[in-house]
Amino acid sequence: MALEGRFDEAAGVVRVGRDARQRYHDSRGYGYPLEGNEIALAPVEAAHLLYRGDLEAVVDDAGDRLGFREFVAREPGEKFGVRFLVYADLRSRGFYLSPAAEPWISSPPTGAGAVDFAVFPRGKGPGDGEIEYPLRVIGERTDVPASELEAGVLAVVDEESEITYFEVDERDPTGTSEAPLPENCDADLLADRVVVWDPPLELYEKAFYGQPLEGREYDEPTLQCSLLEAAYLAERGAIALEPETLRERGREVEGERFDRRLAVYTALRERDIVPKTGYKFGADFRTYADVASVDDLGHSELLVRVHPDGVVFEPRDLALDVRLAHGVRKTMVFALVDDDGGIEWRSIERLTP
Repeated sequence: MALEGRFDEAAGVVRVGRDARQRYHDSRGYGYPLEGNEIALAPVEAAHLLYRGDLEAVVDDAGDRLGFREFVAREPGEKFGVRFLVYADLRSRGFYLSPAAEPWISSPPTGAGAVDFAVFPRGKGPGDGEIEYPLRVIGERTDVPASELEAGVLAVVDEESEITYFEVDERDPTGTSEAPLPENCDADLLADRVVVWDPPLELYEKAFYGQPLEGREYDEPTLQCSLLEAAYLAERGAIALEPETLRERGREVEGERFDRRLAVYTALRERDIVPKTGYKFGADFRTYADVASVDDLGHSELLVRVHPDGVVFEPRDLALDVRLAHGVRKTMVFALVDDDGGIEWRSIERLTP
């Protein structure tokens, strides 16, 4: 026999008595216990039980009995529509999940972004003290500031109520592509690139700087380097050009964006990663973590987009970036650069729960 709940609108919960604790909380992870066998349900939990027919009705403060349709029509709670769709989808996939707040769970996940649910590992519930991931739910028209792009899962509900899950993680890119640099190689600045004359062979073949002017058929290559590569090499005394001259030319070519990209290029090189242009992939860089020789290069692992740390993402753009990276067997990484040149790294990938 299905039970009825009472909507405590002031508290924002649905209270259910009789044997509700055993029936709903202890066995299936809904709500949190009150006195005796009574439990309190979040509106989204109550709606799911109404939808399944496990809860017969919810009685409001005026004494009206609300079925699923009537209850949902009230949209009880912020973002109720998209939150219910995600809640029901994950329940159908075999997950228990709770609102990411006390008293549903004792230690809710926190962060700059609003976390909607704590999702538990399969076979676990709110009393087991283990969270699979924090989950944030948004609609496809809800922008996401970079400061809120935190580790966890982002569920985006599109206009046709389909759900895409993105796993966001803090990234610490590292590699093993360490190679010694030459000293004071002769070089010329030409418009938006630099030609390095008579560099040691290893500068290209081992450290993968530039591209040979001669193409693939060379003995001792003359290298064409990007302004980013040249600025990095000049700052380390590897080529005979003034670093500030190259930085100024970079700013003339692409504005303040050049300084952000140079900061990220430098950070990647210092982490023994080789960054090369990501133009063909619509990104700033593609990266190689373990370059021993350009003759045995393998696939690049990451696509890196460089943004100021105050950037605001549209979910559609996130979806495009992730789809593109997945299609070329890479992971999309955002390098978020602050005004002092500090960098935070975030990776984002599609997730199938």
